[in-house]
Amino acid sequence: MSAHETEVTVPGQSLAIAAEAMYLINLMLAPGLGFVALAWLWWRRSADAPPLARSHLRQTFFVSVWGGALLVAVCVAFIALMGLDSAWTWTIVVIYFTCVHSTLILFGILGLAKAMAGKSYRYPLIGPREDLAGE
Repeated sequence: MSAHETEVTVPGQSLAIAAEAMYLINLMLAPGLGFVALAWLWWRRSADAPPLARSHLRQTFFVSVWGGALLVAVCVAFIALMGLDSAWTWTIVVIYFTCVHSTLILFGILGLAKAMAGKSYRYPLIGPREDLAGE
C-alpha cells in the first residue's frame, strides 16, 4: 500500500484547496484573473459544495472582495487627503499597500495549509463569521 492510498481526504477538500489557490493566484500571480476564477467557483459550486469546500469558498471570495476594497479605498483616501504631489502621500500609500497586501498573502497561505489539512479556516478581521450550527 502506497503512502497516497493511506491518506484520508475530507469531502470537498480538493475544492477547498482550489479556492485557496485561486485566492493566492489573485494576490500574487494574476490579479483579476484569479478573482474571476474564484468568483466563478463561488457562484458555480458554493450551493452544492460539501461543508469544508463551502467554508473555504465563502472565506476566500468575501476576503478577496473586502481586501480589495480595503486596499483601494484607503489608498484613494490617502491620495485624496494628502494630494498627488506630496512625497509623503506615496510613502504612506506604498507602505500601507505593502503591509496589507503581504498580510492578506500570509493569511492565504495559512488558509491553504488548513485546506490541505482538511480543516476549515476563518480569515482574521475581515473573514465572514461561519455558521457552525449547521455542521
